Amino acid sequence: MKDAQPRAIKLEDYTVPAFLVDRVELDVSLDEYESFVESRLTMRRNPDCAEPSSLLVLDGEDLELCWLRLNDNELAVNEFRYQDDRLEIPNAPDQFTLASRVRLQPQNNTSLSGLYKSRSLFCTQCEAEGFRRITFFPDRPDVLSVFTTTISAPRATFPVLLGNGNPDGQGESEGGRHWARWHDPIPKPAYLFALVAGDLEYIEDHFVTRSGRDVTLRLFVEAKDLDKCDFAMQALKQSMRWDEQKYNREYDLDIFMIVAVDDFNMGAMENKGLNIFNTAAVLANPEITTDATFLRIAGIVAHEYFHNWSGNRVTCRDWFQLSLKEGFTVFRDAEFSSDTGSPTVKRIEDVSLLRTSQFAEDAGPMAHPVRPDSYIEINNFYTLTVYEKGAEVVRMMRELVGHEAFYLGCNLYFERHDGQAVTCDDFVRAIEETSGRDLSQFKRWYSQAGTPRVEVSDDWDADQGVYCLTLRQFGDPSPGQPEKQPWHIPIRTGLLGAAGPLPMTFDGTTADERVLELTESEQTFRFTGLSERPTPSLLRGFSAPVKLHYPCSRDVRARLASVDPDGFVRWDALQSIAQEILLASVAANDRPEQPDATLLEAMRSVLADESLDGALVAQMMLLPSELYLAEQLENVDPLAVHRARRGLQQQLATALHTELLDAYNRCNVAGPWEISATQIAQRSLKNTCLGYLALLDDDAVRSLAHQQYWAQHNMTDVLAALRTLIHSDHDASYAPGQQALSDFYTRWQDEPLAMNLWLQVQAQRPHPDVIQDIRRLRQDAVFDLHNPNKVRSLIGAWSNANPVGFHRVDHAGYQLLSDSIAELDPLNPQIASRLLVPLTRWRRFDERYASGMREALERLIAIPGLSKDAYEVVSKSLA
Repeated sequence: MKDAQPRAIKLEDYTVPAFLVDRVELDVSLDEYESFVESRLTMRRNPDCAEPSSLLVLDGEDLELCWLRLNDNELAVNEFRYQDDRLEIPNAPDQFTLASRVRLQPQNNTSLSGLYKSRSLFCTQCEAEGFRRITFFPDRPDVLSVFTTTISAPRATFPVLLGNGNPDGQGESEGGRHWARWHDPIPKPAYLFALVAGDLEYIEDHFVTRSGRDVTLRLFVEAKDLDKCDFAMQALKQSMRWDEQKYNREYDLDIFMIVAVDDFNMGAMENKGLNIFNTAAVLANPEITTDATFLRIAGIVAHEYFHNWSGNRVTCRDWFQLSLKEGFTVFRDAEFSSDTGSPTVKRIEDVSLLRTSQFAEDAGPMAHPVRPDSYIEINNFYTLTVYEKGAEVVRMMRELVGHEAFYLGCNLYFERHDGQAVTCDDFVRAIEETSGRDLSQFKRWYSQAGTPRVEVSDDWDADQGVYCLTLRQFGDPSPGQPEKQPWHIPIRTGLLGAAGPLPMTFDGTTADERVLELTESEQTFRFTGLSERPTPSLLRGFSAPVKLHYPCSRDVRARLASVDPDGFVRWDALQSIAQEILLASVAANDRPEQPDATLLEAMRSVLADESLDGALVAQMMLLPSELYLAEQLENVDPLAVHRARRGLQQQLATALHTELLDAYNRCNVAGPWEISATQIAQRSLKNTCLGYLALLDDDAVRSLAHQQYWAQHNMTDVLAALRTLIHSDHDASYAPGQQALSDFYTRWQDEPLAMNLWLQVQAQRPHPDVIQDIRRLRQDAVFDLHNPNKVRSLIGAWSNANPVGFHRVDHAGYQLLSDSIAELDPLNPQIASRLLVPLTRWRRFDERYASGMREALERLIAIPGLSKDAYEVVSKSLA
């Protein structure tokens, strides 16, 4: 950290760039010990700059400058200034070329930002501000340029040289070196720049666009991983066709490439024509990949491809508009996953993530609007709020204006702003124009932080046949926003009678379902012509990211869980019953002797209904997570939450033993493995049942897990069985579990992705003594602090997803996490900063835990040289 208190960057201070870069010519010379980058920028003064200046300011971080030339004249040291990551040149002309040569040492770049080495592979990551670590440039997303990149390296060790755009020449050079040139004809911001050099092989396929153009598709990997590429390639082709059909978007270059990289801070990056992927987000085969990961890979491949238009061809003006590309594209990849899989299950999974983690973000010290007002380090704002809540904002617009007007608006947005860097307002304006709707109030979703609360009451007039729903909305204070104005909230609603859905007559029109638009602090909606008191089916499809409370009996919720036509409402009703029971148990610090009859019978009914999608049944059988339950409490005792949830699970397992075993056997179907909806559903329900049954003190049941593990049919079943064996109430030395762990290590020690699962399953063992395993595994040869996947699989999985294992009353968990962050921060500030999340919520916890979390944060902020990434999170957490 170069300053004791880094300066915040504010949205209100935005000004257009003083200079533009029309063309960028790069010559990148790579070698094992040092590399050189020569750049030639064709620049001109920006005619839209209201206050022209002759001072040229470029970004440049950790660059060793060799020479600098303005219009081919080398500048003397007194003709420029390079200090504090800024290159300043006074008296710049209106039009000029600026050339420079810098020396880099990518092999020492552990931050994985800019140009770095991932094992034997050179690669780049430039979003958000990594290009300034490669060469001098106005490194901001509203400077779009045409790039030509020539890469040279020793052929023997780096036979493959890749860049953005289309290939534009290659050849041999002296000393066993070779070169390749790439030209990207489409202007792009520097954050989309990419290059890769290494010993790679590839699979190739082709895609014919709707206009008849043939596009070459290549997926580059290390030779050992060629057998893990086919699924991602098929997902890519499916994504390309879907984007043409759904959004009328056609790919624009001659080639589209994906490269798998093992050391990568994110999941993947949408660099124009050359997507760089974390290996965990692209490589797959059934022996080492679970169903959940297959689906995740399909979604990520789609996401990065969809960025070609929602992010690349139309990009964001500044980083405050990050959700313009990320939220919109998350919405698009969720649509894709819904269209190609189970829409209800996909929606439930997305809502579970929102409620568990994004709502917690909204309630914490790092709470910020979808479009933030300020930031110290932009990497800290690649958050669930920007991505997942941003996607919900787009989804709500579609709810309000209807599908037809929404997609017309998207096409207008793409066509109007192609080749531009724009704002969230530009996107909303396009939707307004095609729908005729005024979305001025709706835009508060972009500017107001926090999760709205909606309280519901109702009234029934039997004589008049009139039913009234009254909705009230509330906004809690958040950092910098003590008061909130009413949001524009779409609440999709239906009415149920004794025989099923009832017609909804409102404002003179009748429909089976309506979107109620809550725009005021309190509104009443009056439905007429009813012959019986209805049961409201509220927030269908989770039509808005709100906390909705409708006081009704468990019997009413059980009926919704059984008969509501909306799958999300069915799941949510059952979750609500379980949540109520669990929170009462936490409050009493005890558990009832018998499971609640309403919940028990509802789950029994769901298990017995073979007409339901097995994946949906599995979701309905899962109890609210410990993390989600903790977010409902003012004073969190994680051990009490764990005891309550584990106790209810055991009660349900005992009472439903026969039904669970029947469902397990019904779904335990032999035959060749497929990544099909039917088989995914079968495995999902089977393994959910196994998880329940394993809680029983029954050797016969435990043998099911043992048999399933040793059958080694596929990684989904193997991992579920392994988790069951080591996550049961047995101690860590339980012989069958340790035997399976040892076997897993022996089988897969040479497969990094499988070993990530091996680390993760141990890190999530729900017991306070798991900290001993974390310390031991940190010293294991499998673990590498420099590799983000390993850090996430061990330290992240333990601290974020294992409350009972992390929150110890002796504070040993907090000490270990803060020590790990302090060690990691100088190496990779981005990953270190993200590990801080569990400590930031200390104010929600009982003082027995809160004091230790606070002390861990205080130790970190006292570290000299703490990165600005970590400083921002720690300082806001302690404020």
